[in-house]
Amino acid sequence: MTDLLIQAGEEVVKYFELENVEDGKICVVTISRPEVLNALNGALILEGMELFESLLEKKDLRVLILRGAGEKSFVAGADIQALSEANEEEGKRVSELGQKFFSQIETFPSPVIAAINGFALGGGLELAMACDLRYASSKAKLGLPEVTLGLIPGYGGTCRLPRLIGMGRALEYIMTGEMVSATTAREHGLVQDVFEPEHLMDEVMKKANLLASRAPLALQSSKRSVKLGMSLDLASALMGEQSEFAQICSTEDMKEGTRAFLEKRPARFEGK
Repeated sequence: MTDLLIQAGEEVVKYFELENVEDGKICVVTISRPEVLNALNGALILEGMELFESLLEKKDLRVLILRGAGEKSFVAGADIQALSEANEEEGKRVSELGQKFFSQIETFPSPVIAAINGFALGGGLELAMACDLRYASSKAKLGLPEVTLGLIPGYGGTCRLPRLIGMGRALEYIMTGEMVSATTAREHGLVQDVFEPEHLMDEVMKKANLLASRAPLALQSSKRSVKLGMSLDLASALMGEQSEFAQICSTEDMKEGTRAFLEKRPARFEGK
């Protein structure tokens, strides 16, 4: 059995580092497996699932930043040695496990930002695509090279990439398996912006602080509305937006925000 299928409790490894900043309103999560460019394996994914479950308990958390340890890589894909030993049954389990983890990230209530500091390949790019916003180092390289290994993306890449950049461009990424530069990824709409490596985290923190200053319940509602709307026809999506709008009108944050605007003062949002 490959370690891609390792069960929780069989191995105690810490692949994630947490740093709370801005009084806990922003949490920086670092994927730390630098000896293999932060490549994904089963133990890392299981640990990540437990981590994201625990982060749901952080009531003051408003923004989450995800990055890779070191200067070379965000996440350079999955563990190829382990994958090479997988059969059909194991392949299904591997895909299911990775998709479950990335769905946790995608549906995490607060905004999640990927700070792509280097290689984001295969599962690494799929991980970044599960985040809400993506900012990259100018030295970053992005791609889905699975076809060069006789594979296809299995952690959501064939589903999320077309939704982000369109079917034709997504098929080009997937079927050629070629890497693109951060600048090209920005032109394609895959990343929101590109910064020099030494400025990446400073710029991401600026964005995170901006988001943290907004009404947290409104951010969560906006995220739900957009993601639900992407999977529905327009009429149904509009009904979903209507429901979210109605619910947000009952919050104390909405009352505070509108009152602050009328009183010409900064709003003090408390997530209520």
